Amino acid sequence: MRVFLFLILTLGLAAPTMAQQTPLRKLLTADQAKEWGGVGRINMKGAGFCTGALIAPNIVLTAAHCMYHPQNGTLLRPDEIEFLAGLRSGRAVAQRRVRRVAVNKNYTSGRDLKLNKINDDIALIELVHPITTNAVKAFPVYENLKTGDAVKVVSYAEDRAEAPSIEEPCKVLGTNPNALVLSCNVDYGASGAPVFVVHQGHVKIASVVSAKAVVKGQKVALGASLGVALAELRAQLRASRGVFQGKKPSRKSINEQLGTKQIVAKTLRP
Repeated sequence: MRVFLFLILTLGLAAPTMAQQTPLRKLLTADQAKEWGGVGRINMKGAGFCTGALIAPNIVLTAAHCMYHPQNGTLLRPDEIEFLAGLRSGRAVAQRRVRRVAVNKNYTSGRDLKLNKINDDIALIELVHPITTNAVKAFPVYENLKTGDAVKVVSYAEDRAEAPSIEEPCKVLGTNPNALVLSCNVDYGASGAPVFVVHQGHVKIASVVSAKAVVKGQKVALGASLGVALAELRAQLRASRGVFQGKKPSRKSINEQLGTKQIVAKTLRP
């Protein structure tokens, strides 16, 4: 399984009382899954899998940490990555190889993760060929989530790797300059999963799952906000500045790189 970041945090957020989490529901039939064909599993050779979603026919949005090998911290090559759109019961609606990847230039890979790096944890994958089938549609982006908003997450994860599952509704429990805190239930493989909101009757991607955490004794998901970072990533791809953008990988933890002894997170390997 793909490495997943797990944080034990005490967050000073102005958030409503946490409701009981809604169980995940597998999307096993074509009718159940038809709205979510743009969500797919990202397979990384020798490094497990993550979840991603199309925001254009040839562009997949996911988490930056998915683009690094979990054991040695090196960036994965495009030829080590593939995207399986609408994967269900072992069959994908479309399967694509990867041309290049843009990683948020502010993201730093490492064993430990600080809360102030969650919003940097996004990446874009450019596919070799766009997906143009009617069964797979790219999702528009929404950048204005607020505390109390209802959201839903569609993801692949441990013990449900062959079909997507949806959790709805869950809520935005709090917003922070560094992260969104969600009442959603996420697990291994759900890194990079899209967080959806229904806005003006349309399903839009409002965040990307970065980590799971415990806040006041309850398991939650932490999501990266979109906006400036996403615009910069799109610009990187348009500029064609190379395969990977951003800092070179480091084998030091984020805490070591920032010169602090405070450990706020650890990486779990299932």
